[in-house]
Amino acid sequence: MVTIRLARAGCKKRPFYHVVVTDSESPRDGSHIERVGYYDPRLEAGSTRLDLSRVDHWCALGAQVSDRVSKVIRDYKRNPQVRAGVAATETVAAVSEGAAA
Repeated sequence: MVTIRLARAGCKKRPFYHVVVTDSESPRDGSHIERVGYYDPRLEAGSTRLDLSRVDHWCALGAQVSDRVSKVIRDYKRNPQVRAGVAATETVAAVSEGAAA
């Protein structure tokens, strides 16, 4: 069975995850079929990038989505700033600069 799940990358105590399409029997950090995005849990908005068209493609082919990835996808779809590539910290900084000027 094909699943969409997280594969850990990053250093010790600094997790960073790739969202990957992989066989359900392969190891967590093993080989994968396709990398469809990434997720950094230590950062705020803007720390997630997903190719939703590829996620939808794999789901249509019968891929199962893990619990955590389904939450990441849901949060990604709800936050338009993330999809536009603007982090929340950048938005706050821009508003602060506008008020100071």
